[in-house]
Amino acid sequence: MTVSPDEFAAWIQEALAGLPARFARLADEVSIMVEEEPSAEILRDLELESEDDLLGLYQGVPMDQTSFFQPAGELPARIAIYRGPILRCCRTKAEVIHEIRDTVVHELGHHVGLDDDEMPY
Repeated sequence: MTVSPDEFAAWIQEALAGLPARFARLADEVSIMVEEEPSAEILRDLELESEDDLLGLYQGVPMDQTSFFQPAGELPARIAIYRGPILRCCRTKAEVIHEIRDTVVHELGHHVGLDDDEMPY
């Protein structure tokens, strides 16, 4: 599937607009960035063989681990959405939007401290 970066960004906005209210509130607390592909370093750190195995990534301190006494200098929480792997696994605009939404919800689960096996979907 060939999609321009601007069109993909619009689809992300469409996916975010369709989030259930409880997830939309959480999404306001993190930066959501689009990256073309996960880096080789991230794939190595996560012990993944292919960039297609990673559609998104949460980076930050989960809410259940934050504290008023946390040292300064921490970067704000962010979710990377990987455009290339998502476009390679989807065939239609509807599938892309659905995958983006599911990926954001999954990564927001990490933001609240859930492990992969505890995700809502």
